[in-house]
Amino acid sequence: MAFVSVTRLRIRSWRFMPGFVVDTMRSLSQTRNAAGFIQGSLLADRKRTFWTLTVWADQADMRAFMTSGPHRKAMPKLLEWCDEASLVHWTQGDDAVPSWNVASDRMRAEGRSSKVRHPSPRHGDLTYAEPWTRGALPIRRRTDAHPA
Repeated sequence: MAFVSVTRLRIRSWRFMPGFVVDTMRSLSQTRNAAGFIQGSLLADRKRTFWTLTVWADQADMRAFMTSGPHRKAMPKLLEWCDEASLVHWTQGDDAVPSWNVASDRMRAEGRSSKVRHPSPRHGDLTYAEPWTRGALPIRRRTDAHPA
């Protein structure tokens, strides 16, 4: 069984983009080296909206990643930077990266919004537009990282 984590963040203003990009790059590097990380994908959607889809050996590995290093340092900033934020998790029988359509469907059906200080009208009910899935980038483990 593999643990899947999907996040969706909408940055509320262009002025937050430089900091968001720096923190994203740091968190991406952390992800590639994280114990239990198998593979994933990063999607830059429209209107300053960004998705991550990661597959982990188990939930404990994902939580250890989430609560440490650059990712932990970035999370409090998202309260101010985002006007929409949501997440969904599930387990699946294999370690394949699900499609973005599956991720979006699961987000709408089972996801939950995260706390933000300046929520948009769509934040709480997850009534966002379908993601534009062209141009997604794979996230792969570093070859010298710890095995899953």
